[in-house]
Amino acid sequence: MGLWCPHLVYLGFHFIPHAEGRNNVFSALWVYFEKAPRRVVYDFACQLAPYSTAREPTFFKDTCFAIDKMHATNHTACSPASFLSNYMQVRSDLRNVYSSAAECCNSGLSRLKKSVSYMGERRAVVLAFVYVNVWNRKRERTRQKELGAELQRLQ
Repeated sequence: MGLWCPHLVYLGFHFIPHAEGRNNVFSALWVYFEKAPRRVVYDFACQLAPYSTAREPTFFKDTCFAIDKMHATNHTACSPASFLSNYMQVRSDLRNVYSSAAECCNSGLSRLKKSVSYMGERRAVVLAFVYVNVWNRKRERTRQKELGAELQRLQ
């Protein structure tokens, strides 16, 4: 499982040996963040929010859990209060959130699945670590080029 910011930067990864569950996502957030993120966009945020706040209410007290736009259509039994699209209508800070960032970027992670399945844990972690660093470096270089072009345009 990858942890992504909306700017397509990898924040970290968490190996999950079996099917993904609420505890896996909760554990990744708990381990990787000193302070809980202000927003968590996740396909099962409707279940993750009560689970996380019940386990660590102080840590997650200021966190907004929301279901991304792509997965919200399949959540017919969930409250619309869980949908990022509804938050976007009333909170200007959420209007520009790229809610499908993780879905887009996870396709890159899926390239590692076959290789990792033949490795021991130590080598799998090293491969994922290298992949994450190469990904982030490419994003950084692309962003630097964009900023350079923007500065040239403004001058």
